[in-house]
Amino acid sequence: MKVKTAASIRRSYIGDRSRAEGAGFEAIISSACDYYRAIGRADIEKTPEPMKPLGGADRSGRFLACYTKQAQPDYKGVLSGGRAVVFEAKHTDTGRLLSDRVSAEQAACLRRISRLGGIAFVLCSFNGREFYRIPWLIWEDMKNVFGRKYITPADVGAYRVRVAAPGVLLFLEGVETNAPD
Repeated sequence: MKVKTAASIRRSYIGDRSRAEGAGFEAIISSACDYYRAIGRADIEKTPEPMKPLGGADRSGRFLACYTKQAQPDYKGVLSGGRAVVFEAKHTDTGRLLSDRVSAEQAACLRRISRLGGIAFVLCSFNGREFYRIPWLIWEDMKNVFGRKYITPADVGAYRVRVAAPGVLLFLEGVETNAPD
């Protein structure tokens, strides 16, 4: 039996907490997507992760699986008026988000959508209390825009997203719904 060290217990705790915070952020986003769908502003859904089962289900219905390819951006959809919207969601409990948190495949998709006239961005959560919609062109050029390959809340105040009562994250506020001419 392997004995856990204090450091490994701490890492495990931090990992569990980060996963829970990330799941909470996704729940907030899903609620906002439901809100936008209900008012006819957009139809946006979480992108399912492609995976392959590695065996049959156990008695409780659980099974072991592995991802079959690199992750795609987290959310995809369409705004009223027909404009595509694609975004990646990133959460951190630290005071900064590194640019490399977006994978090469996710970046390629966000870049393609942006070049085609769609809306592409990274929706960021700092400590589950501050939220920002960073346009893809800003995120992609982070090194030139901010002088480093990470952002802090102080850097991105212009991209802050409001939370309206009763707790709806208004991440599409200020986004044009019609496709550009």
